Amino acid sequence: MRVWAALRAAGTGPGPGGFRERFEFGGRDVASWFPRHMAKGLRQMRLALRRADCLVEVHDRSHIPLSGRNPALQEALGIRPHVLVLNKMDLADPRRQPVSQLRQQGCSHVVFTDCQHDVNVKKVVPMVASLVTNGPRYHRAESSEHNILVIGVPNVGKSSLINSLRRLHLKKGKATAVGGEPGVTKAVLSRIQVCEEPLMYLVDTPGVLPPRLGDVETGMKLALCGAIHDHLVGEDVMADYLLYTLNKQQQFRYVQHYRLGQPCDHIEPLLKHVALTQGRTQKVKVLTGTGNVNMLMLNYPAAAYEFLRDFRAGRLGRVTLD
Repeated sequence: MRVWAALRAAGTGPGPGGFRERFEFGGRDVASWFPRHMAKGLRQMRLALRRADCLVEVHDRSHIPLSGRNPALQEALGIRPHVLVLNKMDLADPRRQPVSQLRQQGCSHVVFTDCQHDVNVKKVVPMVASLVTNGPRYHRAESSEHNILVIGVPNVGKSSLINSLRRLHLKKGKATAVGGEPGVTKAVLSRIQVCEEPLMYLVDTPGVLPPRLGDVETGMKLALCGAIHDHLVGEDVMADYLLYTLNKQQQFRYVQHYRLGQPCDHIEPLLKHVALTQGRTQKVKVLTGTGNVNMLMLNYPAAAYEFLRDFRAGRLGRVTLD
Protein backbone atom coordinates (compact mmCIF):
# COMPACT_ATOMS: atom_id res chain seq x y z
CA MET A 1 0.00 0.00 0.00
CA ARG A 2 2.75 2.48 0.95
CA VAL A 3 4.84 1.47 -2.08
CA TRP A 4 1.92 2.06 -4.44
CA ALA A 5 1.05 5.44 -2.89
CA ALA A 6 4.66 6.58 -3.05
CA LEU A 7 4.99 5.57 -6.68
CA ARG A 8 1.77 7.32 -7.62
CA ALA A 9 2.90 10.46 -5.78
CA ALA A 10 6.19 10.41 -7.65
CA GLY A 11 4.39 10.03 -10.95
CA THR A 12 5.94 6.62 -11.70
CA GLY A 13 3.05 4.33 -10.75
CA PRO A 14 0.13 3.06 -12.87
CA GLY A 15 -1.62 5.62 -15.01
CA PRO A 16 -5.04 7.19 -14.44
CA GLY A 17 -6.75 3.95 -15.45
CA GLY A 18 -5.03 2.05 -12.63
CA PHE A 19 -4.69 -1.73 -12.80
CA ARG A 20 -6.87 -4.22 -14.65
CA GLU A 21 -10.27 -4.64 -13.01
CA ARG A 22 -10.86 -8.12 -14.44
CA PHE A 23 -8.80 -10.98 -15.81
CA GLU A 24 -9.57 -12.49 -19.21
CA PHE A 25 -9.24 -16.28 -19.04
CA GLY A 26 -9.77 -16.70 -22.79
CA GLY A 27 -12.39 -19.46 -22.65
CA ARG A 28 -10.05 -22.07 -21.18
CA ASP A 29 -11.42 -25.58 -20.60
CA VAL A 30 -10.54 -26.77 -17.10
CA ALA A 31 -11.67 -30.36 -17.84
CA SER A 32 -8.19 -31.16 -19.19
CA TRP A 33 -6.61 -30.14 -15.87
CA PHE A 34 -7.96 -33.26 -14.06
CA PRO A 35 -5.36 -36.07 -14.28
CA ARG A 36 -6.79 -39.55 -14.82
CA HIS A 37 -5.01 -41.10 -11.83
CA MET A 38 -7.12 -38.92 -9.49
CA ALA A 39 -10.33 -40.80 -10.37
CA LYS A 40 -8.63 -44.03 -9.25
CA GLY A 41 -7.40 -42.30 -6.09
CA LEU A 42 -10.94 -41.18 -5.19
CA ARG A 43 -12.24 -44.76 -5.58
CA GLN A 44 -9.47 -46.07 -3.33
CA MET A 45 -10.22 -43.45 -0.70
CA ARG A 46 -13.89 -44.40 -0.58
CA LEU A 47 -12.91 -48.02 0.06
CA ALA A 48 -10.48 -46.96 2.82
CA LEU A 49 -13.26 -44.95 4.50
CA ARG A 50 -14.82 -48.19 5.77
CA ARG A 51 -12.03 -48.65 8.32
CA ALA A 52 -11.55 -44.99 9.23
CA ASP A 53 -12.50 -43.74 12.69
CA CYS A 54 -11.83 -40.09 11.86
CA LEU A 55 -10.96 -37.98 8.83
CA VAL A 56 -8.24 -35.35 8.87
CA GLU A 57 -8.65 -32.97 5.94
CA VAL A 58 -5.48 -31.01 5.22
CA HIS A 59 -5.92 -27.78 3.36
CA ASP A 60 -3.82 -24.80 2.25
CA ARG A 61 -4.50 -22.08 4.83
CA SER A 62 -2.16 -19.58 3.23
CA HIS A 63 -3.43 -19.24 -0.31
CA ILE A 64 -6.81 -20.97 -0.82
CA PRO A 65 -8.53 -21.62 2.54
CA LEU A 66 -11.99 -21.69 0.92
CA SER A 67 -12.05 -22.21 -2.84
CA GLY A 68 -9.74 -25.20 -2.99
CA ARG A 69 -11.72 -27.59 -0.79
CA ASN A 70 -12.89 -30.57 -2.83
CA PRO A 71 -16.71 -31.02 -2.85
CA ALA A 72 -16.21 -34.71 -3.64
CA LEU A 73 -14.27 -35.07 -0.37
CA GLN A 74 -17.02 -33.24 1.51
CA GLU A 75 -19.52 -35.85 0.32
CA ALA A 76 -17.19 -38.61 1.51
CA LEU A 77 -17.00 -37.25 5.04
CA GLY A 78 -20.33 -38.82 5.94
CA ILE A 79 -21.03 -39.11 9.66
CA ARG A 80 -17.43 -39.70 10.72
CA PRO A 81 -15.62 -37.19 12.95
CA HIS A 82 -13.76 -34.61 10.90
CA VAL A 83 -10.79 -32.34 11.70
CA LEU A 84 -9.81 -29.61 9.26
CA VAL A 85 -6.08 -28.80 9.34
CA LEU A 86 -5.26 -25.49 7.66
CA ASN A 87 -1.57 -25.76 6.83
CA LYS A 88 1.09 -23.20 5.77
CA MET A 89 -0.22 -20.58 8.18
CA ASP A 90 3.18 -18.86 8.04
CA LEU A 91 2.43 -17.81 4.44
CA ALA A 92 -1.14 -16.58 5.04
CA ASP A 93 -2.26 -12.96 4.84
CA PRO A 94 -3.35 -12.15 8.44
CA ARG A 95 -5.87 -9.63 7.08
CA ARG A 96 -7.91 -12.35 5.38
CA GLN A 97 -9.29 -14.70 8.04
CA PRO A 98 -11.59 -17.54 6.81
CA VAL A 99 -12.77 -18.91 10.17
CA SER A 100 -16.36 -17.61 10.05
CA GLN A 101 -16.89 -18.89 6.50
CA LEU A 102 -15.49 -22.31 7.43
CA ARG A 103 -17.83 -22.58 10.39
CA GLN A 104 -20.72 -21.85 8.05
CA GLN A 105 -19.53 -24.83 5.99
CA GLY A 106 -19.83 -27.04 9.09
CA CYS A 107 -16.15 -27.11 10.12
CA SER A 108 -16.26 -26.94 13.91
CA HIS A 109 -12.86 -28.55 14.58
CA VAL A 110 -10.14 -26.49 12.90
CA VAL A 111 -6.37 -26.46 13.56
CA PHE A 112 -3.95 -23.93 12.01
CA THR A 113 -0.51 -25.43 11.39
CA ASP A 114 2.91 -24.82 9.89
CA CYS A 115 4.48 -28.24 9.40
CA GLN A 116 7.86 -26.72 8.61
CA HIS A 117 8.14 -25.69 12.27
CA ASP A 118 5.53 -28.03 13.86
CA VAL A 119 3.46 -24.98 14.91
CA ASN A 120 0.18 -26.23 16.48
CA VAL A 121 0.73 -29.73 15.01
CA LYS A 122 0.74 -31.10 18.57
CA LYS A 123 -2.98 -30.17 18.84
CA VAL A 124 -4.02 -32.66 16.15
CA VAL A 125 -3.64 -35.97 18.05
CA PRO A 126 -5.52 -34.86 21.23
CA MET A 127 -8.37 -33.41 19.12
CA VAL A 128 -8.66 -36.57 17.02
CA ALA A 129 -8.50 -38.81 20.10
CA SER A 130 -11.27 -36.84 21.81
CA LEU A 131 -13.53 -37.00 18.75
CA VAL A 132 -13.01 -40.76 18.31
CA THR A 133 -13.54 -41.47 22.02
CA ASN A 134 -16.75 -39.48 22.21
CA GLY A 135 -18.18 -40.61 18.88
CA PRO A 136 -19.74 -43.91 17.67
CA ARG A 137 -17.29 -46.41 16.20
CA TYR A 138 -19.87 -49.00 15.07
CA HIS A 139 -18.15 -52.26 14.01
CA ARG A 140 -14.79 -50.98 15.33
CA ALA A 141 -15.96 -50.46 18.90
CA GLU A 142 -13.95 -53.45 20.16
CA SER A 143 -10.61 -52.03 18.95
CA SER A 144 -8.51 -49.57 20.96
CA GLU A 145 -6.45 -48.34 18.03
CA HIS A 146 -7.40 -45.23 16.06
CA ASN A 147 -7.36 -45.36 12.26
CA ILE A 148 -7.25 -41.93 10.69
CA LEU A 149 -7.63 -41.17 6.97
CA VAL A 150 -5.74 -38.07 5.77
CA ILE A 151 -7.42 -36.42 2.78
CA GLY A 152 -7.10 -33.22 0.74
CA VAL A 153 -6.32 -31.74 -2.66
CA PRO A 154 -2.76 -32.18 -4.02
CA ASN A 155 0.28 -30.45 -2.56
CA VAL A 156 -1.27 -29.06 0.64
CA GLY A 157 1.03 -30.84 3.10
CA LYS A 158 -0.66 -34.16 3.95
CA SER A 159 2.60 -36.11 3.93
CA SER A 160 4.36 -33.29 5.81
CA LEU A 161 1.70 -33.46 8.54
CA ILE A 162 2.17 -37.21 8.95
CA ASN A 163 5.94 -36.83 9.18
CA SER A 164 5.57 -33.98 11.72
CA LEU A 165 3.30 -36.10 13.91
CA ARG A 166 5.77 -39.00 13.87
CA ARG A 167 8.59 -36.65 14.76
CA LEU A 168 6.64 -35.13 17.65
CA HIS A 169 5.11 -38.26 19.18
CA LEU A 170 7.44 -41.11 18.18
CA LYS A 171 10.72 -39.25 17.60
CA LYS A 172 10.86 -40.98 14.20
CA GLY A 173 11.99 -39.78 10.78
CA LYS A 174 10.06 -39.46 7.54
CA ALA A 175 7.63 -42.25 6.72
CA THR A 176 6.19 -40.88 3.49
CA ALA A 177 7.58 -38.93 0.55
CA VAL A 178 7.13 -35.16 0.41
CA GLY A 179 7.31 -33.09 -2.75
CA GLY A 180 6.57 -29.61 -4.08
CA GLU A 181 4.72 -30.97 -7.09
CA PRO A 182 1.25 -32.58 -7.18
CA GLY A 183 1.05 -36.34 -7.55
CA VAL A 184 3.89 -37.47 -5.23
CA THR A 185 1.43 -39.75 -3.40
CA LYS A 186 -0.34 -41.68 -6.18
CA ALA A 187 -1.92 -44.50 -4.20
CA VAL A 188 -3.40 -45.13 -0.77
CA LEU A 189 -0.48 -46.31 1.35
CA SER A 190 -0.24 -48.72 4.27
CA ARG A 191 -1.08 -47.49 7.73
CA ILE A 192 1.59 -45.33 9.36
CA GLN A 193 1.87 -45.18 13.12
CA VAL A 194 2.11 -41.62 14.46
CA CYS A 195 1.44 -42.09 18.16
CA GLU A 196 1.83 -44.75 20.86
CA GLU A 197 -0.61 -43.44 23.48
CA PRO A 198 -3.26 -43.46 22.19
CA LEU A 199 -2.30 -45.98 19.54
CA MET A 200 -2.97 -44.05 16.33
CA TYR A 201 -2.37 -44.88 12.68
CA LEU A 202 -2.70 -42.47 9.76
CA VAL A 203 -3.21 -43.40 6.13
CA ASP A 204 -1.78 -40.98 3.57
CA THR A 205 -3.91 -40.66 0.43
CA PRO A 206 -3.34 -39.18 -3.02
CA GLY A 207 -4.36 -35.58 -3.47
CA VAL A 208 -7.66 -35.48 -5.35
CA LEU A 209 -9.15 -32.57 -7.29
CA PRO A 210 -12.88 -32.32 -8.01
CA PRO A 211 -13.56 -33.87 -11.46
CA ARG A 212 -15.45 -30.70 -12.37
CA LEU A 213 -14.02 -27.43 -11.11
CA GLY A 214 -16.66 -24.81 -10.38
CA ASP A 215 -15.01 -22.18 -12.56
CA VAL A 216 -11.73 -21.34 -14.28
CA GLU A 217 -10.68 -18.92 -11.54
CA THR A 218 -10.89 -21.64 -8.87
CA GLY A 219 -8.77 -23.86 -11.09
CA MET A 220 -6.26 -21.06 -11.55
CA LYS A 221 -5.94 -20.58 -7.78
CA LEU A 222 -5.37 -24.33 -7.33
CA ALA A 223 -2.71 -24.23 -10.03
CA LEU A 224 -0.90 -21.29 -8.40
CA CYS A 225 -0.71 -23.32 -5.18
CA GLY A 226 0.78 -26.32 -6.99
CA ALA A 227 -2.33 -28.52 -6.87
CA ILE A 228 -2.34 -28.78 -10.69
CA HIS A 229 0.76 -29.32 -12.80
CA ASP A 230 1.98 -26.00 -14.21
CA HIS A 231 2.27 -27.27 -17.79
CA LEU A 232 -1.41 -28.26 -17.90
CA VAL A 233 -2.44 -24.64 -17.33
CA GLY A 234 0.54 -22.74 -18.76
CA GLU A 235 3.16 -20.91 -16.72
CA ASP A 236 2.64 -17.69 -18.69
CA VAL A 237 -1.09 -17.33 -17.97
CA MET A 238 -0.55 -18.42 -14.34
CA ALA A 239 2.11 -15.75 -13.88
CA ASP A 240 -0.16 -13.11 -15.44
CA TYR A 241 -3.07 -14.09 -13.18
CA LEU A 242 -0.78 -13.98 -10.14
CA LEU A 243 0.38 -10.49 -11.10
CA TYR A 244 -3.24 -9.39 -11.58
CA THR A 245 -4.15 -10.75 -8.12
CA LEU A 246 -1.17 -9.15 -6.37
CA ASN A 247 -2.05 -5.75 -7.86
CA LYS A 248 -5.74 -6.18 -7.04
CA GLN A 249 -4.86 -6.82 -3.37
CA GLN A 250 -2.26 -4.04 -3.39
CA GLN A 251 0.46 -6.56 -2.58
CA PHE A 252 3.49 -4.83 -4.08
CA ARG A 253 6.29 -6.81 -2.45
CA TYR A 254 7.28 -8.03 -5.92
CA VAL A 255 8.35 -4.49 -6.84
CA GLN A 256 10.97 -4.52 -4.09
CA HIS A 257 11.89 -8.17 -4.52
CA TYR A 258 12.76 -7.76 -8.21
CA ARG A 259 13.96 -4.15 -7.84
CA LEU A 260 11.48 -2.79 -10.32
CA GLY A 261 10.92 0.90 -10.81
CA GLN A 262 7.15 0.55 -10.43
CA PRO A 263 4.36 -2.04 -10.36
CA CYS A 264 3.49 -3.75 -13.65
CA ASP A 265 -0.06 -4.17 -14.90
CA HIS A 266 0.89 -6.80 -17.50
CA ILE A 267 3.24 -9.72 -17.24
CA GLU A 268 5.55 -9.15 -20.23
CA PRO A 269 7.70 -6.33 -18.78
CA LEU A 270 7.97 -8.17 -15.45
CA LEU A 271 9.13 -11.42 -17.07
CA LYS A 272 11.56 -9.53 -19.29
CA HIS A 273 13.07 -7.89 -16.21
CA VAL A 274 13.30 -11.21 -14.32
CA ALA A 275 14.87 -12.94 -17.31
CA LEU A 276 17.46 -10.18 -17.78
CA THR A 277 18.44 -9.79 -14.13
CA GLN A 278 18.47 -13.49 -13.22
CA GLY A 279 20.06 -14.82 -16.38
CA ARG A 280 17.04 -16.77 -17.62
CA THR A 281 18.21 -17.13 -21.22
CA GLN A 282 18.39 -19.85 -23.87
CA LYS A 283 20.42 -20.40 -27.03
CA VAL A 284 18.41 -20.46 -30.25
CA LYS A 285 19.82 -21.53 -33.62
CA VAL A 286 18.80 -19.15 -36.41
CA LEU A 287 19.22 -20.07 -40.09
CA THR A 288 20.61 -17.16 -42.13
CA GLY A 289 21.84 -16.76 -45.70
CA THR A 290 25.43 -17.34 -44.59
CA GLY A 291 24.76 -20.27 -42.27
CA ASN A 292 23.50 -21.07 -38.79
CA VAL A 293 23.90 -18.45 -36.07
CA ASN A 294 23.42 -19.09 -32.35
CA MET A 295 21.50 -16.28 -30.66
CA LEU A 296 20.89 -15.75 -26.96
CA MET A 297 17.17 -15.23 -26.30
CA LEU A 298 15.28 -14.43 -23.10
CA ASN A 299 13.63 -17.52 -21.62
CA TYR A 300 10.18 -16.23 -20.69
CA PRO A 301 8.81 -19.63 -19.48
CA ALA A 302 11.76 -19.94 -17.07
CA ALA A 303 11.16 -16.38 -15.83
CA ALA A 304 7.45 -17.17 -15.32
CA TYR A 305 8.36 -20.27 -13.31
CA GLU A 306 10.75 -18.19 -11.20
CA PHE A 307 7.90 -15.76 -10.44
CA LEU A 308 5.58 -18.64 -9.45
CA ARG A 309 8.27 -20.28 -7.29
CA ASP A 310 8.97 -17.03 -5.43
CA PHE A 311 5.24 -16.69 -4.71
CA ARG A 312 4.92 -20.26 -3.41
CA ALA A 313 7.96 -19.81 -1.18
CA GLY A 314 6.53 -16.63 0.38
CA ARG A 315 9.22 -14.37 -1.05
CA LEU A 316 6.56 -12.05 -2.53
CA GLY A 317 4.82 -11.54 0.82
CA ARG A 318 2.02 -13.26 2.71
CA VAL A 319 -0.74 -13.62 0.13
CA THR A 320 -4.16 -15.27 0.37
CA LEU A 321 -5.87 -15.72 -2.99
CA ASP A 322 -9.44 -16.16 -1.65
